[in-house]
Amino acid sequence: MDNHKKSFGAKHIAGHLTFPLLAVSLLSSFGSSMLYGYNLAVVNSPSEHIKAFYNATWLERYGESLESSPLTILYSLTVSVFALGGMLGSLFVGVLVSKFGRKGTVIKSSPLVFIAGALMGSSRLLGSPEMVIIGRFIVGIHSGISLSVVPMYLGEISPKNLRGFVGLMPSIFICLGVFTAQVLGLPEVLGQDETWPLFLAIVVVPTFIQISMLPFFPESPRYLLIDKSNVHGTIAALRCFRGEYDVQDAIEEMQEEQQSLTSVETVSVCELILDRSLFWQTLSVIVINMGMQLSGIDAIWFYTNSIFENAGVPLAEVPYTTVGTGAIEIIAGLIGCFTVEKVGRRPLIIGGFSFMGFCCAGITVALVFQARIPWMRYASVIFVIGIIAGFCIGPAGLPFIMTGELFMQSHRPAAYIIGGSLNWLSNFTVGFVFPFLQMSAGAFCYLVFCGVSLFVAIYVYLVIPETKNKTFLEINEMFSSEKSLPGILVDDVKLHKIKGYGALESSSLEDSFQ
Repeated sequence: MDNHKKSFGAKHIAGHLTFPLLAVSLLSSFGSSMLYGYNLAVVNSPSEHIKAFYNATWLERYGESLESSPLTILYSLTVSVFALGGMLGSLFVGVLVSKFGRKGTVIKSSPLVFIAGALMGSSRLLGSPEMVIIGRFIVGIHSGISLSVVPMYLGEISPKNLRGFVGLMPSIFICLGVFTAQVLGLPEVLGQDETWPLFLAIVVVPTFIQISMLPFFPESPRYLLIDKSNVHGTIAALRCFRGEYDVQDAIEEMQEEQQSLTSVETVSVCELILDRSLFWQTLSVIVINMGMQLSGIDAIWFYTNSIFENAGVPLAEVPYTTVGTGAIEIIAGLIGCFTVEKVGRRPLIIGGFSFMGFCCAGITVALVFQARIPWMRYASVIFVIGIIAGFCIGPAGLPFIMTGELFMQSHRPAAYIIGGSLNWLSNFTVGFVFPFLQMSAGAFCYLVFCGVSLFVAIYVYLVIPETKNKTFLEINEMFSSEKSLPGILVDDVKLHKIKGYGALESSSLEDSFQ
């Protein structure tokens, strides 16, 4: 029996990247995660044109121009309402994934993008700033749903040795979305006064491609088996994603997880928060998801142009400098994606947040002294690029992967609701407050982000264990250890088998494969 379990573990680890697995990771990331990155940066380049539109509309309606402060508030609302929509969308994740499944939720939330695109695309023609704001809010709802559901879906369809690689695909497309918005926002492309509504509305294209192809691929096998008890559907899905006819070991592993649960019913957010046995997991989700946004990355993405202008970059060169940062994002994201299964989650997320903290302190020093030392303006640009690179190499995608890895099937939706809603609340806070923080604190506003980044890095080092190449059961056992800080003592933890392994009787399982 022991020999059988050992061979089972070895066989389960040896998963490989099949075409269906790669196709689903690319499609779901392209049509959902990419839109998140695109909408983070899309309002950056045409900001002056959007403000001019708001001002002209106000003048036409009320016979007077908007003053500087109300215009700043209105534009800040346009930027940050995307995050409010995201926070609202994240609250529905648990209900949606339980009712429609992971893939089903991705597909059924797609119409939101088409509604938002129609509103934003026709806003200038109809002279309605409200349509821009409402459109940003609706596309934010879609991103709030997809930002949690896509990592959940990819994490559940991937073998454990590829979970990090596949799980970081969305972060690559987030960076690609930012880069696409920066390129299309150039004055020579769509960054003009006549074309900025099309610039905002083009989000419908990736979503259309996604819903045209994604329905042909299976639902999450883990959802089909544990939530729906659909063994035959699970076998078909596993055979598709794994590229193997014999998937008995994978089904047994899922049944073992199902047996270990006190209940197969999906728990609520309140039940998860009140479960003291999951204190460290829940706190970890809160810290890494809030830290992801409060690290200052959204301030960089939302206001890149104004940051470079304040750093002394010539106005004509700002859009092209911004595009250069987008290329760095993609390179850093690819480095993280291709190294996460070699070096693990902890080094990437600790190193990423630490480097971001160092660069936030550096940009503060550079901005303070750039008036006296001319070359400091170039140091400011380098530190901004460093913040972006540090973020994309780990903190951009790993919080979503780790949110799924730290919890069992019944608790995973509630964990994504907590992490997602706090992630978006922090996103809104930074997007709305940063312009005023920058006006009041000047260069020293980046020290706030420095402190947050370093705190998250220290927390992960002390508390969160390495989850690379481990099953959900093994990760759960790490936190079930009597040790108070599982991150430091991860090497001392012995992984014990949970009682109830092998939930399917071998005879009934064999019958299912016939």
